[in-house]
Amino acid sequence: PQLFLLLLLLFLFLIDDVPPYFKMEPPQTQVHLEGNRLVLTCMAEGSWPLEFKWIYNGTELTRFSLEYRYLIPSLDRSHAGHYRCIVRNRVGAIMQCSTEVQVAYMGGFVEGERSQTVSQGEGALIRAPRIHSFPRPQITWFRDGRKIPSSSRIAIALDNTLVILSTVAPDAGRYYAQAVNDKNGENKTSQPITLTVENVGGPADPIAPSIIIPPKNTSVTVGRNEAIMECVANARPLVKMSITWRKDGAVVNTGIRDFGRRLVISLPAVSDSGYYECEASLRSSSVPSVTAGAYLHVLEYPLFVKEPPSHISAEMEKVVDIPCQARGTPQPEIVWYKDAVPISPVKIPRYRVLVGGSLQINGLLPDDTGMFQCFARNLAGEIQTNTYLAVTSIAPNITAGPSDSAVIDSMSVILHCETSGAPRPAITWQKGERVLASGSVQLPRFTLLESGSLLISPSHLSDAGTYTCMASNSRGIDEASADLLVWARTRITKPPQDQSVIKGTKAVMTCGVTHDPSVTVRHVWEKSGTVIDVNTSPRLRLDPDGTLHISQTWSGDIGTYTCRVTSVGGNDSRSAHLRVRQLPHAPENPVAVLSTTEKRAINLTWAQAFDGNSPLIRYILEVSENNAPWTVLLANIEPESTGVTVGGLIPARSYQFRLCAVNDVGRGQFSKETDRLTLPEEPPSAPPQTVIASGRTNQSIMIQWQPPPESHQNGPLQGYIIRYCLSGLPVDCQMKNITNPDQTSLLLEDLIIWTNYEIEVAAYNGAGRGTYSHKVTEWTLQGVPTVPPGNVQAEAVNSTTVRFTWTAPSPQFINGINQGYKLLAWEPSRPNEVAVVTVRPNFQDSVHIGYIAGLKRFTEYYTSVLCFTTPGDGPRSPPQRLRTHEDTPGAVGHLSFTDILDTSLKVSWKEPQEKNGILTGYRISWEEFNRTNTRVTHYLPNLTQEYKVTGLTPLTTYTIQVAAMTSKGQGQLSASTISSGVPPELPGPPTNLAISNIGPRSVTLQFKPGYDGKTSISRWQVEAQIGIIGENEEWLMVHQLANEPDARSLEVLDLNPYTYYRFRMRQVNIVGTSPPSQPSRKIQTLQAPPDIAPANVTLRTASETSLWLRWVPLPEWEYNGNPDLVGYRIQYAKAGTKGGVLSHVIMDRLEREFTIEDLEEWTEYEVRVQAINGIGSGPWSQPVHCRTRESVPSSGPTNVSAFATTSSSILVRWGEVQETDRNGLILGYKVVYKEKDSDTAPDFWTVEGNTSHSVQLTGLGKYVLYEIQVLAFTRIGDGRCSSPSILERTLDDVPGPPVGILFPEVRTTSVRLIWQPPAQPNGIILAYQITFRRNSSNSNAATVDVLSPSARQYTAAGLKPEMVYVFRLTAQTRKGWGEAAEALVVTTEKRARPQPTSRPTVPQEEVQARRVLLSWEPGSDGLSPVRYYTVQYRELPDSNWTVHSASVSHETNSYIVDRLKPFTSYQFRVKATNDIGDSEYCEESEAITTLQDVLLGFRVRYRELHYDRVRSFTVRTVNSPSTNWADLTDLSKHKRYEIRLSVYNAVGEGPSSAPQEVFVGEAAPPQNVVVQSSTATQLDVTWDPPPLDAQNGDIQGYKIYFWEFQLQNETERLRTLFLPELGVKLKNLTGYTTYMISVAAFNAAGDGPRSLPTRGRTQQAAPSAPSYVHFSELTTTSVNVSWGEPKQANGIIEGYRLVYEPCTPVDGVSKIVTVDVKGSAPQWMKIKDLADGVTYNFRIRAKTLTYGPEVEANITTGPGEGEPFISRYGTALTLHWTSGDQGRAPITRYVIEARPSDEGLWDILIKDIPREVTSYTLNMDMLREGVTYDFRVIAVNDYGYGSPSAPSPSISAQKVSPFYEEWWFLVVIALVGLIFILLLIFILIIRGQSKKYTKKADSGMKHTLNSANISGSLSVCNPGNQVEFVFLLDSSPPRPSPGSLHYSDEDVSTKYNDLIPAESSSLTEKPSEISDSQGSDSEYEMDQSRQKTHSFVNHYISDPTYYNSWRRQQKGVTRPPAYGYSQPEPLIHTLIGRFSRYTCSTSH
Repeated sequence: PQLFLLLLLLFLFLIDDVPPYFKMEPPQTQVHLEGNRLVLTCMAEGSWPLEFKWIYNGTELTRFSLEYRYLIPSLDRSHAGHYRCIVRNRVGAIMQCSTEVQVAYMGGFVEGERSQTVSQGEGALIRAPRIHSFPRPQITWFRDGRKIPSSSRIAIALDNTLVILSTVAPDAGRYYAQAVNDKNGENKTSQPITLTVENVGGPADPIAPSIIIPPKNTSVTVGRNEAIMECVANARPLVKMSITWRKDGAVVNTGIRDFGRRLVISLPAVSDSGYYECEASLRSSSVPSVTAGAYLHVLEYPLFVKEPPSHISAEMEKVVDIPCQARGTPQPEIVWYKDAVPISPVKIPRYRVLVGGSLQINGLLPDDTGMFQCFARNLAGEIQTNTYLAVTSIAPNITAGPSDSAVIDSMSVILHCETSGAPRPAITWQKGERVLASGSVQLPRFTLLESGSLLISPSHLSDAGTYTCMASNSRGIDEASADLLVWARTRITKPPQDQSVIKGTKAVMTCGVTHDPSVTVRHVWEKSGTVIDVNTSPRLRLDPDGTLHISQTWSGDIGTYTCRVTSVGGNDSRSAHLRVRQLPHAPENPVAVLSTTEKRAINLTWAQAFDGNSPLIRYILEVSENNAPWTVLLANIEPESTGVTVGGLIPARSYQFRLCAVNDVGRGQFSKETDRLTLPEEPPSAPPQTVIASGRTNQSIMIQWQPPPESHQNGPLQGYIIRYCLSGLPVDCQMKNITNPDQTSLLLEDLIIWTNYEIEVAAYNGAGRGTYSHKVTEWTLQGVPTVPPGNVQAEAVNSTTVRFTWTAPSPQFINGINQGYKLLAWEPSRPNEVAVVTVRPNFQDSVHIGYIAGLKRFTEYYTSVLCFTTPGDGPRSPPQRLRTHEDTPGAVGHLSFTDILDTSLKVSWKEPQEKNGILTGYRISWEEFNRTNTRVTHYLPNLTQEYKVTGLTPLTTYTIQVAAMTSKGQGQLSASTISSGVPPELPGPPTNLAISNIGPRSVTLQFKPGYDGKTSISRWQVEAQIGIIGENEEWLMVHQLANEPDARSLEVLDLNPYTYYRFRMRQVNIVGTSPPSQPSRKIQTLQAPPDIAPANVTLRTASETSLWLRWVPLPEWEYNGNPDLVGYRIQYAKAGTKGGVLSHVIMDRLEREFTIEDLEEWTEYEVRVQAINGIGSGPWSQPVHCRTRESVPSSGPTNVSAFATTSSSILVRWGEVQETDRNGLILGYKVVYKEKDSDTAPDFWTVEGNTSHSVQLTGLGKYVLYEIQVLAFTRIGDGRCSSPSILERTLDDVPGPPVGILFPEVRTTSVRLIWQPPAQPNGIILAYQITFRRNSSNSNAATVDVLSPSARQYTAAGLKPEMVYVFRLTAQTRKGWGEAAEALVVTTEKRARPQPTSRPTVPQEEVQARRVLLSWEPGSDGLSPVRYYTVQYRELPDSNWTVHSASVSHETNSYIVDRLKPFTSYQFRVKATNDIGDSEYCEESEAITTLQDVLLGFRVRYRELHYDRVRSFTVRTVNSPSTNWADLTDLSKHKRYEIRLSVYNAVGEGPSSAPQEVFVGEAAPPQNVVVQSSTATQLDVTWDPPPLDAQNGDIQGYKIYFWEFQLQNETERLRTLFLPELGVKLKNLTGYTTYMISVAAFNAAGDGPRSLPTRGRTQQAAPSAPSYVHFSELTTTSVNVSWGEPKQANGIIEGYRLVYEPCTPVDGVSKIVTVDVKGSAPQWMKIKDLADGVTYNFRIRAKTLTYGPEVEANITTGPGEGEPFISRYGTALTLHWTSGDQGRAPITRYVIEARPSDEGLWDILIKDIPREVTSYTLNMDMLREGVTYDFRVIAVNDYGYGSPSAPSPSISAQKVSPFYEEWWFLVVIALVGLIFILLLIFILIIRGQSKKYTKKADSGMKHTLNSANISGSLSVCNPGNQVEFVFLLDSSPPRPSPGSLHYSDEDVSTKYNDLIPAESSSLTEKPSEISDSQGSDSEYEMDQSRQKTHSFVNHYISDPTYYNSWRRQQKGVTRPPAYGYSQPEPLIHTLIGRFSRYTCSTSH
């Protein structure tokens, strides 16, 4: 047994103690970008615990810890260097090979601009400017923006030097270097380098070769791609220079590059090492060559030749050799390490390094046990190998074993186990048989310490028991045990809570405890450190559960109460503070005095009031001004204040103040009032307001004003001073003193006429005169001139004109601005009818001249002249009488001829209307027509008005002329022609019309006069057809010309431009008007600008920056030009301004609206429109005005200022927003503030109204610098913030706790903690204080240390190992020490990450709509206390995890997760964080669904919009959450309204929507909408306009909305008519579709309401093709065909036509079968008797009025063949079969068919039997009793049905009959029935003897008819003829008719329940067989009056049960009752068949 135990221990040792080893070595070098995150990983394994330490450039970076990674969050170039890790466990330590971390970065060029000089012909070396970069950048050289490539003369060296060989003068210039870092992609460009080439020597002088860049010694490592040796030489001429390379004296010819300047050795090997030399020489020259050389070293990476084994065992005092030998180039150096420490043979002579590198150890000791490492290093790198040396000789011994211990639940306990032995024993801890911790095992909460002790943290109750420490090595085993007792921890679970009670009420302090049942608990209450004895006062009571009751609380009860619980299971204490609150006392000793430093201010001081044991919230200061009632002056005075300066007071007013303090109990009493204090009187500080001056007369000006604001009067006003003087003249001012302060106007009189005055007004009081107002200037009104013009002379110039001359009156008498002169003339008899001519003043000439023309001839006039100004006319000059000159008279009137004879006639006339003088007589003359030599003239006296002309020649045409005469001569002639002896006649029409001189508005007509009617023509008339030219069009009179009988052309005026015309003429004489002439040719007038402006111009607000303009376009006849060039010009500008006019042109003659964009907000604009065409512009419309919509202010308030008042408040003041930027009515302001440089969203403080311009910001952070801005808002929203931001810092206060306390280094006796300054420093940190002590109930000694304010870390030494310490850290400002932060730490080096918490839980009662309460239990803290928790959540089902809080206090085990969505499922998880790192996330919680947040309804706010003010909202509440509309009534017509909508629920109301504007008008829709169907694609719609009183303006058109019925959202379309027509044709509609049509009118204000939808349907059309064709149940001879409805039915589907035919002839015959299917359903058919393996083409089309297009598809018959069989066993109907050939696809199922044995039609019995089944048991209830059945099985695959099996033997379905079918029961029933019938017959005989025979006869007839059974056999054989036959079947036939068959098989798909009536054109039908006709045109029709019918034609049977028996209702397979056949109603089934060829049919 002992040997076995020893072997077991050795096995455990080998298993548990695995030395550390590296899984992989790091790369030799690694490059990372600067700023990136670097993680170095030490990939090692071995026995647990493994600890890691990191080394940087030989310096220790970290101490040993469990962290195997080293993290650099952000790399910089200082982090570059060599890193390696050391890993150790209990066995030993090893060191990793180093890895060089290189940091890629790039700085700028460090050199500025420079220049250098080179002699011509020499080589120029331009060194690359220095730049800080790694790796060395790639340099590209540029000159003048062009890249410099390498060439025979240009070389770019390996160090990026630019070399220019054999320089010449053009090489001079500015050179730039561009550096590119190929690692981070950055590039930089250097400053220019200026190269100057000096001309030394001749240009052709040769220059001896020189090597300017010699080769450099180079080292490379084997495995690199190439090694490069470089040699750059210069000479002249360069083309003759050659470079030769040698290695160790031998010429090298390969690898020569870059014109010989580079030697490239590819894949260098060790053999390539050597001395390389380059030689430069000039060919054909005696100049000596030059040489230079360097060495190339090829390094080889170390490689081990000998390595030690991984494990070496040796005995004590022996000698051991550890082999290690390596090779490489150069030879590697061997260095040995033991446990990562270098071995020094000098210090330990027992260690000796042998030749070759092996290590020899003499005299082995136990301490030699450990890890030995051999490092081989050379210039190429390093490698390492290691071995574990075990010195075996000492058995293990436990020197200090565990002792029995007791621990409290959740506390930590350490069980000690110290050992000795060699090799070092492995420690295993067990509890019973369970291993808790060892080198390879670690359970949660059990930690194996370095000393071998076991740490249990935290302990659980289940941990109680016996623990065994087992130490083992290869020499033996030792063990020790101890018992651990775990007490349930005594905890206060219901601690007392801080309370604040009002004085006199009761306080209850709870102290609930949980504890171990075996432990006795004692409660002790303390108050401020003193134990409370509840027996000393009846107000105190202590309950057994520890609750303390304090009644009748008063100020003596205030303090901190501590509940202490003591027990052996642990002690606990919790404290709470009790506050007894009361109202604060009144402030004492308030004193008010006048401020000595500030005018109009009072300093108020007081003594602090008692705060009532509740911190004061504020003081309230009230003021009484001039004995007025008390009002609140300041409502938020800081509670720390004891004084305040009240500024902004008004002089000469008395003030009295009082204060009260406010705490959270309420407001205390007011202090006593201060003495009343009166401010001294001051002169008014503001001038009178609204000073207005207006000239009343030409010698007076009215001046009006308003008193200064009351707050600026500064005392009782005593009057006003008015100061006025002449404007601009150096004269003294005059004063007016008004001693009545109530007078606010004064009329300044006795002023100078038409003079400009400057006027000022000032108020005065007892202290003096205030400031004058701004000067106002005003003119006295103009007067009228007081003297007339001088030297007036008037004389008649001619018969109609008078000439005036005059001189101007003196300016001093004009009394205003001379506006001109008026020349007056009037007839003496008509003094009120004055002819006036206005003459502008002439300031150059002294004598003025003017004329009045158009006067009457030879008429007396009075004349006068006056001067006038704007107010009126001056006096007239004295009238002068004169007469206009005499003139020739006008034409005589009414010239006529009478008494016309052959030789004489009588001429009559009347006096001229215009005598124009004194008539002296008349002149009459006559002559033969066109024969002036025959003229006869007579002069008659002035009284003669008729004359008889005699001596005429008969039948001769004469021209007779009559004229009146004055002294001035003969007047206008009146002439006419007449034939002697012939009376005048009606004239004829003119002829030969010609048109010329066509203009826009006139043409010239040439014509030939027609027959004159034997007299002269007195008038010419022109008629025209306008626009529309045609024979039947109307002619209109357009022009007349009178008294021009000889005219041969005339000009027609006033035509329309760009209009078609056709003219004709008429001529008029004294008889009448002639007929019209022949029409002229059609002409078109020229174009002209439009004559009219667009009509109905309206302007509406569209948005904040746009207006909507509408107008009625010009009618076509007003275009005046080419319609394609007609458009509109819109001109707009701000109303009331002269400049800034903008315009826009729209080249669309039909356009009727335009949106004017880019306007200013809330600005009124004036807009007008004109029409334009290709010629020019028409007149402007009348201007319309409208204002843009309100917007947000475009700038912030001005003069923003801020200053801090306390540590948490700032007073902010501001001014108005500039008027141009307000963009609306300012409703208030918002102060926007946030901490400076903070990324958080700013906070807002809203100030309602536009009157308050200051606010006190409270609740701010202490000693925080704030950025403050102010914005204004309108009803639209917030404007821009003021700029720039104002910076102000709150005052300082005591600081908050320091944050981020961590313990990065923890030792057994010391710890180092670090921290960050307080998150709320609240001032300048002056110092830190740190306090620490052991965290135990009996440890009171604490260490206190005060640190400088710059300290961020502290090391506490002298601690005890493996103890828990508590550290408290607090900061200090000048206000004192702040709140402390606490942290726990355990003094151990075995710290680890914390364990995850338990799975979080959420009690259902804590689940709300938007928040839940999360609870968890903490896990093990890994001996490093938890600092905080992180809570994550995710929204189910598939949302990602989101952090809700990453700073949950480590002291809490619960957390409220808010901001959740209502009625949403969530999961939660938690992780803990300590000094070492994060735990894993715990297991996700169960899915938690938040409660519903029920929506209750909506609130609609609306108000009328005004431009000058804002009205309050009217609120309408809608209490239904499902409603989506609301009626707003009682609105005003033609007003704009603003509407906002918000939602509310049980929590409150949500935010309002953006405002919407609505223009309200009482509108009505169009009426009497009528829809008529025109075609299949068109509907005609007509309507009547809305009533006139509801049109609200001119209707500009209609909008017709139409959509398919019940598809409004998807199909609604719009048709717009821009003319008020009353009908429209809607085209391109869908056939046979119901449409809904609604019509709305629109005008300039917008769209009116729609009419109610009116229904209309288009006519039917051909349908589209069926949507699909599908084949199923394919067999070798049949297939089931189904199809889909057409996508567009376009009508009522009347049926379908199915045509099918084989694609190739079958047996030489190609048979086409056509089937017409009546009705729209069902859409399938069973096609049988097909040929096997033949492809058939099927075509189907639908029919409405006609057939639509076809859809076609092909199918090939012939599925796979299967041969199942069937047999019967026993009485149970069990069918068995075996599978046959599966065919072309696997079998998918089986089908069982059955039939009564005496019939031939099979029926599917069981449809879906799985393919794996080969037997099936039938239920007897499925069969009809007494019927014999046959069965068979069919296999089915994807191709269809296979061949059926052979039928089974016939089986009879028998079952036991129920009692009511037994014979005896039937006999009893028959006897009872017989007795009843006999009694009934007996009664009938007695009562109805007389009617017996009649009723009997009737009854017999009916019985005969109803019970007749018509059956028999009918044979038809009629070649070539068509036969119709009819069967009349009774209600209960022996065999059901086909029309009455009911199918009820549950296994048959429901789509086969209805059978399809079919029409056949090619088949006849027999019951026993099926025969096809070929090519006959026969039909077969079925009546559809019954729902379920059956066809005789089995070929077209449409049910898959095509083997059904007609007798199945009598004895077939039973079916469920719902579908069973019971009593079919009598049917009349009509069967019409037409048969062709010689076919016989037999019917039974």
